[in-house]
Amino acid sequence: MASSPFLENIRHVLRTKHYSIQTEKAYLTWIKRFILYNQKRHPADMGEEEVSNFLSYLAVDRRVTSSTQNLALCAIIFMYKHIFERELTLLDDTVRAKAPKRVPIVLSNNEAMKLISFMPSLYQLMFSLLYGSGLRKAELLRLRIKDIDFDNHSIFVFRGKGKKDRVTMLPQSLVPMIQTQICKVTAIHKKDLADGEGKTSLPSGLARKYPYAITDIKWQYLFPSRSRCQHPTDGYFCRHHLHWSALTKVLRKAVMQSGIKKHVTAHTFRHSFATQLLVNGADIRTVQELLGHNDLKTTQIYTHVIGQHASGVLSPIDKNQLEHAR
Repeated sequence: MASSPFLENIRHVLRTKHYSIQTEKAYLTWIKRFILYNQKRHPADMGEEEVSNFLSYLAVDRRVTSSTQNLALCAIIFMYKHIFERELTLLDDTVRAKAPKRVPIVLSNNEAMKLISFMPSLYQLMFSLLYGSGLRKAELLRLRIKDIDFDNHSIFVFRGKGKKDRVTMLPQSLVPMIQTQICKVTAIHKKDLADGEGKTSLPSGLARKYPYAITDIKWQYLFPSRSRCQHPTDGYFCRHHLHWSALTKVLRKAVMQSGIKKHVTAHTFRHSFATQLLVNGADIRTVQELLGHNDLKTTQIYTHVIGQHASGVLSPIDKNQLEHAR
């Protein structure tokens, strides 16, 4: 299945359209599962009924989350649209997994800073950027030296979620640490060049279009990996960015050492960035732009998180205590 000409054709289309490696792997996995669920029938011989049955199976029998079911649907829609040039219309009786209405878990400023203090210096900088700039984990890892604008106190986010570019704030307190990190990256790059290497990992095809960029210091990742590897699509040996699992390991250890009892992920720092801005009086549309949200409703969920901080509402028991204190 993994090496079939059909799946390799889908892989080729995904790369031609510059989808990320993560998306490529996820789409191919769900397309394979769709085919296996239908007894290895060719997708060209199937349609809306088989797709609806598969999605209902995921929701009812596998009890997947709505985001997982939507990912499977996106993969199948991509296949039919770009391989078979067919637009799918889901049947009315398709069972859709329901998305739970959750309020994000956030850290107080003291909790965020306490967690960061338990991390090694490199990861202190990385998690400080998550918390201080509202970056997603993938956006942080993909930062290149050229994306840091010290003069305008900003960070350029290239192809964030939904392949959208945006600009967010550069915390001034982090400037010395970032400059030190750039010096370290420069030293690594000079050594790579001396070894006859020095190539960075660029999006597929970009190295051919801009051959100078592949060894230019400004295109190097701000947080490069410790070793070189082969580019997954273009084949040359390069230095990629740190793997996301490194952040997960460091964060897990810091949470244990700090004694904080909340469920904390790297994304929690982004949630905390948004709520801290709103608590301190930032305009919600400004927060929307900094986070890169399409819909203001997505940003408004943080107004539920801050609760009484935004409105000054007191709990009845707190009000009772105040009256007795008078």
